[in-house]
Amino acid sequence: MDTIGLVSLAFAGSIGMTFVILACALPQYKLWWPFFVVLFYILCPIPTMIARRHTDGAGGSNSACMETAVFITMGFLVSSFALPIVLARAGVIFWGACYLTLAGNVIVYLTILGFFTIFDMDDSDYAMW
Repeated sequence: MDTIGLVSLAFAGSIGMTFVILACALPQYKLWWPFFVVLFYILCPIPTMIARRHTDGAGGSNSACMETAVFITMGFLVSSFALPIVLARAGVIFWGACYLTLAGNVIVYLTILGFFTIFDMDDSDYAMW
């Protein structure tokens, strides 16, 4: 199950990135501003992974460190959805590019959520990295 789950998560992530790249590279759009959401994809899981490392066993998931990490993660998530909308409202990108970026955001974040749900970092062979 682990191999099938990992392959399906990789496939879903590549579909999400395809939407983001299409939002930038289609001939009618030709602007790479929506690609900045990839920075949010990279930064999003980092606070949670750091908080899991520094949470003591007695504190559980309600520690102040974990709550701060969830708050920062939600800030990254909201920013990645707000960036294409703000760019489209300002007239920098077209609305079609905005919709493609938002669709890519949904798929990529569901993939990240699926990774953390299916492969809990404590019980998996993927915990090495």
